[in-house]
Amino acid sequence: MKLVDWIADSLRDLKATATLSVFAFACVGFATVAAHGQSSRYAYKGDLQFKIERVPFSRFGSYLSISDMSQFQSDHHRADGIFLRSLHSGGVESFQIELVKDSQPVATTARATPTLLTLSGGGGTVEICFDGQDRLRVHGSNVQLRLTAQEGMAVPYPEKRWELNTDATKYMLSPLQGRLEEAVRTSSSPDHGAVFTFESAASDGAFDAEIDVYESGWDGHAGVSTFEQVERREKAAYMDWLETMPRVNTDLGAGAELAAYVNWSSVVHPSGNLKRPAMLMSKNWMGSVWSWDQTFNAMATSMSNPALAWDQFMLPIDVQNATGAFPDKWDADSMVWTYSKPPVHGWALDWLMRHGNFGDEQHLREVYEPLERWTEWYFKYRDLNGNGLPEYRHGDESGWDNSTALIAGIPVESPDLSAHLVLQMEALAEIADRLGKLEESKRWKQRSSQLLDRLLKRFWTGHEFVAFRETDGEQIKSQSLLLLLPVILGHRLPSAVQQQLVDDLRSRLKTSPYGLPSEPPSSSLYLADGYWRGPIWAPTTMLIAEGLDDMGEHELAHALRKKFCLMAQQSGMAENFDALSGTALRDPAYTWTSSVYLIFANQLANESNGTESSRR
Repeated sequence: MKLVDWIADSLRDLKATATLSVFAFACVGFATVAAHGQSSRYAYKGDLQFKIERVPFSRFGSYLSISDMSQFQSDHHRADGIFLRSLHSGGVESFQIELVKDSQPVATTARATPTLLTLSGGGGTVEICFDGQDRLRVHGSNVQLRLTAQEGMAVPYPEKRWELNTDATKYMLSPLQGRLEEAVRTSSSPDHGAVFTFESAASDGAFDAEIDVYESGWDGHAGVSTFEQVERREKAAYMDWLETMPRVNTDLGAGAELAAYVNWSSVVHPSGNLKRPAMLMSKNWMGSVWSWDQTFNAMATSMSNPALAWDQFMLPIDVQNATGAFPDKWDADSMVWTYSKPPVHGWALDWLMRHGNFGDEQHLREVYEPLERWTEWYFKYRDLNGNGLPEYRHGDESGWDNSTALIAGIPVESPDLSAHLVLQMEALAEIADRLGKLEESKRWKQRSSQLLDRLLKRFWTGHEFVAFRETDGEQIKSQSLLLLLPVILGHRLPSAVQQQLVDDLRSRLKTSPYGLPSEPPSSSLYLADGYWRGPIWAPTTMLIAEGLDDMGEHELAHALRKKFCLMAQQSGMAENFDALSGTALRDPAYTWTSSVYLIFANQLANESNGTESSRR
């Protein structure tokens, strides 16, 4: 079955019925046509335009993407410009893309929509679209297209084709109309490699070409559609995706358009360590999956495509090791076991069940034993002093890599970890009960209650939660928002603790017009772009908002969601945001942000329309 058909068959036929109304933001250049607070339903249009230096041009299922890497610098990045990239091995540049006139590169502008990339320069244009997940189609006029290989070995093929073999994958370059010229730079060149040029062979100045990607051998394919036919198929596949997107109101429609594309284009097909279709964190430079990040993608996707959502939730379980641990991160070709990630999976599964998904026996039997082993791992391998309160061995294990709560030395006993495990054991109790495992359900309820009691006695001082360095038992001085994360326990906390946390969160919210900074600006350790020492993050905002709702603090939760959505709509779906300016930081097209945006925008729409449903 072709991927286009697979998407169409697997998605639900849910239609939006409102008119387009958008909020301007620099990333995509929408026009403002709606007043803030308008509550009419938004109709997804698919006419998004975006800049490829921020948002990669890709499509559902593909390991290919095209990005302008000029604003990104790293040890792995070799040059500025536009690149065709492979998302194998976490993301590598395969070809630099240039428009050429009279053998000289020309200044190029790029305009991207979800299904068409147009490069213009030198009086000509080159259009690029996907033809399914493993092929690009190219049409050019009045200009040449030069592809400079960044690595690999070029091999000539019949019919003027060329194959490029790289460490990440293989490519077949095929001229359909016009010529493909190849030249090899000298080995003395610092960036030597094959150079391929697609160009016209006739006076009309036009050429057509395709680029196939594959792992081993190229089988070719029968028949070639026109460029226009291919682009129409891709547009139809994308519109099928949009038809299932969660309902949002018009005031947040522009952000929902971008979030929907970021999620759609970030999925890759199963390969290697990825046993299922996987929504990468990004097809920029965070081209992997992380074991807690995926839960937020599962939650958002459950509103439109439950099968794909379950795949996201199960990805870490697919690679769970013999001890019960989940890896820190992995992609199709590599896996990192140095750290773990926080056990938010029970909390996320409870959310999924409460919103009508995966509460049936088949899904619960599939997840119960792996979730049990994951929980036990913490008490067996992350409780050195045996006090029943697991610890973090590294900042990365908390998910808050460089939080000020984790820089005084390790291991660290932090209240958020125990809070996650309280909820995870509570979720296990609920699953066991539904599966008829009544004694196991009782046992998990008791353990959850006991851990909550230990958490309060150890970490609550009477006016705040604190963390401890395990090596000497010293209390860690920190103003990190991490120490307010036990708010996720909601109604389970004593009323006085709830009230103090709410008061503290209200106070924190006054320090930024956009939400909750990970470190307050008044802190001596605050950094505007300090990763977990200042910026605002999507997952923590959602965890806290859900905890507030559970306490009955709906107004404060609403304010958090609204502030976050307006910020992300204005600045894009970035990994994190400057707490004082709201500007995008780090990776500017990050799926846990777009997923949280879609969840929040849907929740806000349901509030305004008096419904609790997360579906249309």
